[in-house]
Amino acid sequence: MLLVMLAVPVGIGMLGSLATRAHTDGWYAEAEKAPWNPPDWVFGPVWTTLYLTMGLAAWLVWRRRGFITSRARRALRWYAVQLALNAVWSPLFFAGYPRWQDAALWGAAAVIVALIGALAVTIWAFWPVSRTAAVLMVPYLGWVVYASTLNIYIAAAQ
Repeated sequence: MLLVMLAVPVGIGMLGSLATRAHTDGWYAEAEKAPWNPPDWVFGPVWTTLYLTMGLAAWLVWRRRGFITSRARRALRWYAVQLALNAVWSPLFFAGYPRWQDAALWGAAAVIVALIGALAVTIWAFWPVSRTAAVLMVPYLGWVVYASTLNIYIAAAQ
C-alpha cells in the first residue's frame, strides 16, 4: 500500500508537469515574474520531494487507522480534496493562460488559495491520527503558500 500512496501524488505531479513543460518556454518564459521567483530547475526537485512526503504522510494515516475510524476517513478525504486541487492548478495556470488569458491566472490563484485552506484542514485532520504525518505535510503547505505569491504576482503583472 505504501507504493500506491506514493504513486498517487507522484502521478498527479507527472500529469501536471505535462501542462507545465509545454508552456515553460512559451508565455511563461516571457512573463514578468516576482523578484523572489526561483530558477525553473528548482521546481522539479522540490515538487518531487513534496509529492513523496505527502504520499508517505497519507500512508502513515492509512496504516495507523486505515478506514476503521471516522477520524482517519475524514483525514484521508481532506487529503483527496487537496490532491484534486493540486491536480487542477498546473493545467489551469500553464495551459489555461494562452487560451483564457488573465481569467486563467486569477482562476489558478483562486485554486491555490483553496488548496492552502484544504492543506491546513488536512494537516489539522492528520494530527490526531498521526502527528508525524501532519508534520510531513507542513513543508508542502509552506511551499504552496510561497507558490501562491508567485502566481498572484504573475497574474497582477499581466
